[in-house]
Amino acid sequence: MHGQAAVMRNGPLRLFHISDIHFGLEDTRALDWVKSCIETEKPDAIAITGDLTMRARHPEFRAACEWITALKVPVTVEVGNHDIPYFNLYQRFFAPYKRFKAIERLVETELDLPDLAIVPLRTTTRAQYQRFPWSNGWVTERALRHTLDAIDALPSGTRILIACHHPLTERRADGKLLTINGTRAMEALAGRKVMGVLSGHVHDAFDLTEQTAAGPLRMIGAGTLSKRIRSTPPSFNEIVVEGDQVRVTARNLAKVPTRAMQIDEVPENALPPREPREPVAPIATVPPVDPPVH
Repeated sequence: MHGQAAVMRNGPLRLFHISDIHFGLEDTRALDWVKSCIETEKPDAIAITGDLTMRARHPEFRAACEWITALKVPVTVEVGNHDIPYFNLYQRFFAPYKRFKAIERLVETELDLPDLAIVPLRTTTRAQYQRFPWSNGWVTERALRHTLDAIDALPSGTRILIACHHPLTERRADGKLLTINGTRAMEALAGRKVMGVLSGHVHDAFDLTEQTAAGPLRMIGAGTLSKRIRSTPPSFNEIVVEGDQVRVTARNLAKVPTRAMQIDEVPENALPPREPREPVAPIATVPPVDPPVH
């Protein structure tokens, strides 16, 4: 599915990259601020990279859909692991996206801007035979092929950003398994000269370059707009694309500089760092206890 953004001017394109809103545990002050930024600044498009809800409950989805449909800007929405029903196993396996109905036209929608496409890549699955729990990513061959086909169908010279929920890093330096098939996905995307991969999931921002067999691939992560913080205050990414350059600013109410908001390694999950090896952003806004999970 495609969304045509109504942008007729030349010059840089400005995108807002939002992730991990987690309605049910949302930070209302942060959400009001972001909504005000959108209304005032009118970015060319918004990429929401998953985890709209905390537990995929109906009231959480209603709140998320109302907030998103009020945005008067082209939007693409990715599905996060928290957006697949936890308690209704029938819906999880047979109708996992039913609760997205109010915004289904935005879900996994390619956004076509002037000489730039934001192409979705699904990283969530209903189940994973390789491990439990099923919170981390898996790029299935079917999902990867769908994305690559969409890229290959674009006009020659189109700049490309990928939007997904999970960072594509497959393993951490200490060997912990993160996104299954992430290495192959990164190599395939690097081979197609993708400018960057936008993701969320870990609740801290990052801007890293992964080296693959097909060349480098830039990985850009957004923080959270929920009360479930990891080591940084709530934030979103402002992304400016000009020519072949991509500039990222991690905007936040605390006015912390971008570099102080970004971690240097992809962590295992969104929980606050408790072990010496776990990545921590320079600002180190680590909650003293793990945030609630309702």
